[in-house]
Amino acid sequence: MAQLQQGGPDEKEKTTALKDLLSRIDLDELMKKDEPPLEFPDTLEGFEYIFNEKGQLRHIKTGEPFVFNYREDLHRWNQKRYEALGEIITKYVYELLQKECHLKKVTLPVDATESEPKSFIFMSEDALINPDKLLVLIHGNGVVRAGQWARRLIINEDLDSGTQIPYIKRAIGEGYGVIVLNPNENYIEVEKTKAQIQLSSDCSDEPAEKRERKDKIQKETKKRRDFYEKYRNPQKEKETMQIYIRDNGSPEEHAIYVWDHFISQSAAENVFFVAHSYGGLAFVELMIQREAEVKNKVTAVALTDSVHNVWHQEVGKTIREWMRENCCNWVSSSEPLDTSVESMLPDCPRVSAACSLEV
Repeated sequence: MAQLQQGGPDEKEKTTALKDLLSRIDLDELMKKDEPPLEFPDTLEGFEYIFNEKGQLRHIKTGEPFVFNYREDLHRWNQKRYEALGEIITKYVYELLQKECHLKKVTLPVDATESEPKSFIFMSEDALINPDKLLVLIHGNGVVRAGQWARRLIINEDLDSGTQIPYIKRAIGEGYGVIVLNPNENYIEVEKTKAQIQLSSDCSDEPAEKRERKDKIQKETKKRRDFYEKYRNPQKEKETMQIYIRDNGSPEEHAIYVWDHFISQSAAENVFFVAHSYGGLAFVELMIQREAEVKNKVTAVALTDSVHNVWHQEVGKTIREWMRENCCNWVSSSEPLDTSVESMLPDCPRVSAACSLEV
């Protein structure tokens, strides 16, 4: 037993051989074969992609769809490349909202100073003065921004599948005013200074002796981790901190802020919402906070795969009754369109979307 715990002669021989092998490996040479720099183009053309006449993302030279695994065995680098492309697409969709849908960009908070973090929404010119009807669009959580339903669908399918543009164009064509929310634009990211990094590591209410022991363990762990990280990934990313946007620091806050400053002030007799995934939760939170106002102004709500939960959100009986009459949740299902889908929650009807509403 003791020999097994300490390692027999064979194990010691293998360990010695492994140490000898490692001593002869040139880590610098191995690092040169590691991932390329995390530096990517800032335009679609730089990526050699373009949206064709069908709104599909295609390679300029080959005409092929986007390829995620551009570099074999470099998943992190491929993911960073995908994210960089996604940021460009976000800006591209913003341009389409303004140029093709003729929406205007409105800064939030409405009284923002020049130096503070800001967000924005998009509105049609008549959004606040249309006396008849107003459509409000809220997307889900994650990387999507105003005008998008799903980045993955934009990249792998087409603009009509992944953006709100078809909804907006049809609504405007039918005489609606339109407001497009931007609930995931909650903060700006800035690089931490050396002083801030040191302060965050020093801040602790623990006794000095315990903190010293913990610091020693953390330093030793970090030393080992940095060694292997240097071999696996020589590129160290910058440490950043988030500065939240005033009164818009979460999707729920954002929905309430836009309601208070825009939707509730609109002239429309009938307000309609389309809310996807977490957007449905944000709408329900809006109802909880502004129940009387919402009931007075909102005519109907179309939810798509909404993740709201009337129990977890502690939704009262009067709101649940209103939701049963005025809301409908279209959910992922293989059943024919509008087929009733059973729900354990006592709120709005759930019906089949006859497809998978992926994000």
